[in-house]
Amino acid sequence: MAMFTFRKTAIISAFIITVVYLLHSSHHSSALPPTPSPISTNSPTHQADATATPTSSARTTGAPPQATRPYPPPRQQSNNQISVAQKPLLETPKTLREQLQYQFPYDREGKFPAYIWQTWKVTPASGEFSENFRGAEASWTEKHPGFVHEVVTDKAAVLLMRHLYASVPDVVEAYNALPIPVLRADFFRYLILLARGGIYTDIDTTALKSTTEWIPDEVPRSSLGLIVGIEADPDRTDWKDWYSRRIQFCQWTIQAKSGHPVLRDIVATITEDILRMKKLGILKEDMMDKSIMEFTGPAVWTDTIFNYFNNPTYYKMDGKNITWEAFAGMETAKKVGDVVILPITSFSPGVGQMGSKEPDDPMAFVKHDFEGHYIHTTTP
Repeated sequence: MAMFTFRKTAIISAFIITVVYLLHSSHHSSALPPTPSPISTNSPTHQADATATPTSSARTTGAPPQATRPYPPPRQQSNNQISVAQKPLLETPKTLREQLQYQFPYDREGKFPAYIWQTWKVTPASGEFSENFRGAEASWTEKHPGFVHEVVTDKAAVLLMRHLYASVPDVVEAYNALPIPVLRADFFRYLILLARGGIYTDIDTTALKSTTEWIPDEVPRSSLGLIVGIEADPDRTDWKDWYSRRIQFCQWTIQAKSGHPVLRDIVATITEDILRMKKLGILKEDMMDKSIMEFTGPAVWTDTIFNYFNNPTYYKMDGKNITWEAFAGMETAKKVGDVVILPITSFSPGVGQMGSKEPDDPMAFVKHDFEGHYIHTTTP
């Protein structure tokens, strides 16, 4: 019996020694640093990934993040500590222009988006779409087969603007507050180009040539962000009786890259004017303190472009302002910074005045029939 007790005691002792040894080895192993991850947890890229939803993380790693992470969770920092490896958040944009710049950044070197935007009461699929516009509308698709061509109805435009500018509520409020359709049609073109870029063109315009032919081959499109044409160049003493500006840029056809500063500025200017008149109680068709031309039309569009040309933030001025005289009588395209100005023949061929040539001229790109804009002023 005593022998049995001794053997039993020896076995138990050996077992205890083995357990102690294993625990001791395990302790030293856990004290080693974890295997480095291929992406440092302190890198800015990873910080951005870490804020993604679990679904996004699982798609990236192939498994739930907590199940495969080879390192302990990061230590929580107090509110007054900032990790030196973490990018600080940008200051919240304060002014309307800052908000627009933040939401719609401008990339001059990017491509012109392959969109064609038009707006009307109904789409071409509707039986109510005027036969007078069908050929003109179809010409844009025919000349630009790889483009997305959208005719946005007045009702759909309200929803689209609410979606695109949800983060800039002042713009949504301003758009919805406009009292007559022609103002909304004007504002729409600037808004859609700022947010999405591409070509805006009125429903009564006909594409004579593809946009690929608008700019000479030697001018790289990566150096451009905006293409506009001259609407009026009245070389006469009574020009003020007929036009709002001595040189007037047309806004029935515009090509732009999203976020362009000219578009940002005109959207901000119009928004501020709308909200100001709304606050004063004069945002009504017969009470507004600006004409349509000055409020949303070619006058404010022309002024905004010239303001851009003469803004030292974007251009070296060398003591001289760029005025209408730089574009008077021009017959070929002129590049000013990242903007190309086309001669009057390009978007206004066949008008029979101000040096405009016929629609078969090599510089004729778009023909405007001057129908849709005025019809659009009526209540839909």
